[in-house]
Amino acid sequence: MSVPIEVVIYGLVFVGVLVIVEGIYLTVFGKSISLNSKVNRRLDMLEQGKHRSEVMETLRKEMSQHMQWTNFPVYSLLASKAQKAALAFSPMQLIGMMGALSVMAFVALTVGTGTDLIVRSGISVAMGVGGIFVWVSMKAKKRMSMIEEQLPDAIELMVRSLRVGHPFSSAIQIVSREIDDPLASEFGMIADEAQYGRDVGEALQEMADRLEMQDLRFLAVAVTIQQQSGGNLAEILDGLAKVIRARFRLFRRVKAITAEAQWSGKFLSGFPLMALVGINLLEPNYYDEVMDHAMFIPACVAVGGFLVANMFVMRMLVNIKV
Repeated sequence: MSVPIEVVIYGLVFVGVLVIVEGIYLTVFGKSISLNSKVNRRLDMLEQGKHRSEVMETLRKEMSQHMQWTNFPVYSLLASKAQKAALAFSPMQLIGMMGALSVMAFVALTVGTGTDLIVRSGISVAMGVGGIFVWVSMKAKKRMSMIEEQLPDAIELMVRSLRVGHPFSSAIQIVSREIDDPLASEFGMIADEAQYGRDVGEALQEMADRLEMQDLRFLAVAVTIQQQSGGNLAEILDGLAKVIRARFRLFRRVKAITAEAQWSGKFLSGFPLMALVGINLLEPNYYDEVMDHAMFIPACVAVGGFLVANMFVMRMLVNIKV
């Protein structure tokens, strides 16, 4: 039995939505906004002649603007992820892109398929909103993974700077110049704020809370305690770097061990829904004979409940804290 052309068109349209979003993002803000770029974005803006305060304000706005829209019904689902991704797109721009992509998807589905107007409208809105959500989630996940991987190297670089006699503020400046983005711009912003008189420990704590990273919280607490009580900060940070590397290795090992269970959970959760969609596309009248039965609706509710329970149980089994 051949797969209906509508299914292929739906998939191609959704992939096209993701490609369009990425293309618009790089076109509007330039290649330096990409996480793959080896150019430190903060230094790149400084080299273009922008003042340090202007660069700091631009980066701060990108990192905090999304949480101001948490009360907006649709955008509340994206706010936390968009903040972690530090997107240069404003919330209004992302919402506008959701609408524009929904219209584009609707036009593409109208040209390529013959489905009903209500179905096309619903799928188009789902593609527009879902495409932005998937894209933002991918950006946030990639950025957080890169920060987690860069953090031990950054701390070790600070340790070496402290041991040769640099003050801690200078050590942060060195980190912001020597490592790649995204962590370089984060530490560069802390260095700029310190130049304007802000407490370094407070700035580190705010960054840790914004990114929701436990390792950054350890760093902020270590610096704050050293500022208040004294002690050898280089030795403290050296031990912290070793702990973070050990946790990172353990996390990778746990992730490898639970990979099969995670994919099994995703398959078990997604296959019934994909089967339902496939059955309705291949044989629209498949359930006609049983839809009028008294137990049909309760059975559907029971199946939905089991699917939801399955997702929670599988999530609990593989969500191992490190």
